[in-house]
Amino acid sequence: MSNNRNHKKAVAIKYEPEKGQAPEVIAKGHHQTAERIIELAKENKVNVIEDSKLVNELLKVDVGMNIPEELYQAVAQVLVFVEQIDRKLMRYRK
Repeated sequence: MSNNRNHKKAVAIKYEPEKGQAPEVIAKGHHQTAERIIELAKENKVNVIEDSKLVNELLKVDVGMNIPEELYQAVAQVLVFVEQIDRKLMRYRK
């Protein structure tokens, strides 16, 4: 997820539903660090979603920590959206 408004901010999350845990913040940063996170995501064909409010909230979470319960709904909406994109792309690749 990224935010392009005043300066670049980015947060990368990982979600492994089979583990039964909340999504985890795996990277975050501002300026050049944010640009590198976004660049790596694109290189690895990971979807980048822009949501400035969510990014600002996720920046408060330490790397390696699960997202707080109050962000479950917002992150779940992003994950559902990403899943829908992935499914559509899989259909086009066949």
